[in-house]
Amino acid sequence: MNQVLYHTGSRGIEFSLLPWMVEHDVALMSYCPLAQAGSLRRGLFQNKTLQELAAKHGVTVPEIMLAWNIRNGHTIAIPRSSKSEHTLSNAHADSIELTAEELAMIDMAYPKPTHKEYLDMQ
Repeated sequence: MNQVLYHTGSRGIEFSLLPWMVEHDVALMSYCPLAQAGSLRRGLFQNKTLQELAAKHGVTVPEIMLAWNIRNGHTIAIPRSSKSEHTLSNAHADSIELTAEELAMIDMAYPKPTHKEYLDMQ
């Protein structure tokens, strides 16, 4: 298992690291899947696409972000939570199934990398 930063706004690992991990059967544990630390959030919770999808599914933007993060069934997300209601909300993300069209919408809002990128650290 490899634990790295991974969320809708920080997709740098998708260029070379994640394909290597898949090829070598290394599971992904994404930390900060809700961009909780520092300036990583960069307006993610206010993004119109994520808000639209959350409204469509009757859930919160963080739940959509987590559903996206674990969409392939081979990723474990470890969001930090100090409130029981957030923990329950986070767990609910496992039951949200995003369609191919919805995943494409997220890809448009937050494109996959086209080259190697440094890991976001702020």
